[in-house]
Amino acid sequence: MPVKHKFRRKTKYSFAIIGAGMVGTAIGALLKKAGNNIICVCDKSPASLKRAAKYIKADAFKKSLDKAGRADCLIITTPDDVISSACREISVLPDIKGKLVFHMSGAGGLNLLDTAAASGAFVGSIHPLQSFSSIENALTNIPQSYFGITANGKARSTAKKIVADLNGISLFISDKQKPLYHAAACFASNYLVALLHAVESLYQATGINEKQARQAYLPLVYGTLKNIQRSGPVHALTGPIARGDMGTIKKHMETIQTNAPLFAPLYSALGMITTKLARQKGVIGPSSVNLITAILKGVKK
Repeated sequence: MPVKHKFRRKTKYSFAIIGAGMVGTAIGALLKKAGNNIICVCDKSPASLKRAAKYIKADAFKKSLDKAGRADCLIITTPDDVISSACREISVLPDIKGKLVFHMSGAGGLNLLDTAAASGAFVGSIHPLQSFSSIENALTNIPQSYFGITANGKARSTAKKIVADLNGISLFISDKQKPLYHAAACFASNYLVALLHAVESLYQATGINEKQARQAYLPLVYGTLKNIQRSGPVHALTGPIARGDMGTIKKHMETIQTNAPLFAPLYSALGMITTKLARQKGVIGPSSVNLITAILKGVKK
């Protein structure tokens, strides 16, 4: 169950941020703003460290991790494929025992931190359920966002406090379910971008330019999101499938196959899901489901 944090702690932590990308830089800046001490920001890229220094007031900016062990909490914000190697470097620090080590991967499990755990550290994962296109964007979007926490014991309670300092909301995810949790996030963000690319492509195929298309469809998107927020996906559903409008569905299929065949399988797949939602809403019956499904399966793969 999500946990909303209303009160800030009086006792603050000291942090080491390992990875000076967009997420690490924004997280470090917000933790500092909340009154925590940033012992060091570590990254192998001098350019990344220089950029991070514009946003974070830290005691040190270093390519090595030699000062990281002085912090109470070490947060690894590197790309997923180097979390384990960064953790191995952390695990040999002389004062790592009893410290808290977190990574911010959405799909990666706690096994990425096994070497730190074996060295006596408390480990966990804190994943911001948000998208970041820039550091400024991250600084704006992180507050009030949900954070997927995977941790136990001391690491779990500390993760909740860190999320509170970020003005976020805690959402607890089991280690086993992290990949599915992150796949859902991918649908909500990355695949939404891909879907809206398809929308723009279809409009451009009609002769409407990109700018006009975006101005035209975004109010529709915003309105749909408001309806979903108000009543959920099933009750927000409208359109030809919800009306059982076979003729329109056939026309859609034909014109997409002719003018934008790349998106025909996508239309078919989403149509199948939409048909199930319409049936769940109770606006179409079994016979309509069968007819719509037959039309949608007519798309050439």
